[in-house]
Amino acid sequence: MSTASILPTAARGKRIPTIRRLAAWLTSRARDPKAALWLVTGFAVVHAVLWTLILVNLKNGQDVHMDVAEAFAWGQKFLLGYGKHPPLSGWVAGVWFMIFPITDWATYALAMATLGVGLVICWLLALRVVDHRRAFFVVVMLALYPIFNFKGFKYNPDLLQLVTLPLVVLAYFDAFEKRSIKSGVWLGLAGALALMTKYWVLTMIGAIGLAALIHPARLQFLRSPAPWVAIATLAVAMLPHLIWLKQVDFVPLTYAGDTYSLTDRAMIDDLALGYVGHNLALLALPVVLGAIALVWRPWRLTPFPAFARGANSGVNTSQALNVWIIQAVVAIGPPLGAVIFRVYIKTDWGIPLFFLMPLALIAIPAVRVRSVSLLNLTATWLVISLVVLAVSPRIVAYELGEKRTSGATYRARSELARELTEAWHTRFHSRWPVVAAYTDTGQPVTFYSPDHPAPLTPDEPWSSGLTSLDDAKRSGFIGICQVGDWKLEKCEAWMKAHAANAERMVMTTRRFFLGMPGPATAWNIFIVPPAK
Repeated sequence: MSTASILPTAARGKRIPTIRRLAAWLTSRARDPKAALWLVTGFAVVHAVLWTLILVNLKNGQDVHMDVAEAFAWGQKFLLGYGKHPPLSGWVAGVWFMIFPITDWATYALAMATLGVGLVICWLLALRVVDHRRAFFVVVMLALYPIFNFKGFKYNPDLLQLVTLPLVVLAYFDAFEKRSIKSGVWLGLAGALALMTKYWVLTMIGAIGLAALIHPARLQFLRSPAPWVAIATLAVAMLPHLIWLKQVDFVPLTYAGDTYSLTDRAMIDDLALGYVGHNLALLALPVVLGAIALVWRPWRLTPFPAFARGANSGVNTSQALNVWIIQAVVAIGPPLGAVIFRVYIKTDWGIPLFFLMPLALIAIPAVRVRSVSLLNLTATWLVISLVVLAVSPRIVAYELGEKRTSGATYRARSELARELTEAWHTRFHSRWPVVAAYTDTGQPVTFYSPDHPAPLTPDEPWSSGLTSLDDAKRSGFIGICQVGDWKLEKCEAWMKAHAANAERMVMTTRRFFLGMPGPATAWNIFIVPPAK
């Protein structure tokens, strides 16, 4: 009787010091300036590797997303712009696939490597605002934010902004503190790098500008050379791209105007509400898990108090005010602007705009972050990642069993690309130069074909610059129209106008995975031979 009552206490006595030792070890590494960099870098690498493996499992049986394939296609030529967007995402993809094989897993590794770099930069940024312990807590919260895991599967300009926008904010914090010429140069270069990712970053640049004007210490900053040197540096760094914009008659702006202008007031309001709801839902997971980690006492029934009064030496309130202003502006501004100016707003545009939210919450001086809180949150991240890795094959099997394979990603465009490459080689004994198809078909075909033909989109006024209709007619091309697609009639009309003498054929592709068939897709094919 006495032995039975003593054993649980003894076991509990052994467990509590173990947890405390782990928490103390993690905190000591997070607080040590030298060890902290290795801790955060190692955490980012492990996160990237784990979630690359998870995504490879979850996306098995699917083709890569057309945005990923588009970035790959852009990277085949290092241009100053690609029709719809500035060039940085294409350049990064081009360099990446010079090193890594052109396979599905490499695209997921690219996305996760991008996010891993973003985590490290966000940690450097957080150190300008909070102490080392809080900064590491912020990084783990970000790793639990779905944009940095599940939703981060597709590499595109939106995802790359999770590197370039934190760099801009970091450079702004540096310039705000030092107010020197050198810090202004770095801020200008960071702004140019962000603008070369996507013009949407003007939202964040505008928020930084408002923060500089609203902050109580604005006069010290504005009277220094930093902001004016930054503006001049940005203008000079962007000059080559601006010259390109003029040469192509501002095609990206045409693309934006053609694609995202709306007149239906009800639709505009619904899209703005959907944007807000979508981003709130995504933020809920890291915020809730972070709050639980802050208050949970292992092996105790009573929670830690989450808030405490008094000064907090772990928070730089001046920089924290910058964080709060910037995050508030980029949270409220886009949906409000969409309603006022009647423009389409995509939920994905919120991907790069909320990386400051964990820092904004942890920078509240009343919030207390204890050593065990770091262990709580890190253990939560690790358990979730390992559980998802373990069950990911079953998730795919369940989706296939439920026949949830009707989406575009399950159409066997990779098989189509290989069959068409063989058809071209059989007829012309040369490399297949151009594929003419709409983006959801043409870009994946470019990715999967061993020849990686340049994509040409029918009737698209914002050409990527990778090829042209005249080039396609000289070199020959293969046109593809998907049977049953809502654009079929338009596609067929373009082929009739530009591939009238083409050899016509019909192909049907279907992918089998885990012994189960995916959707069968029929394609109308137009093979135009090279000009003699």
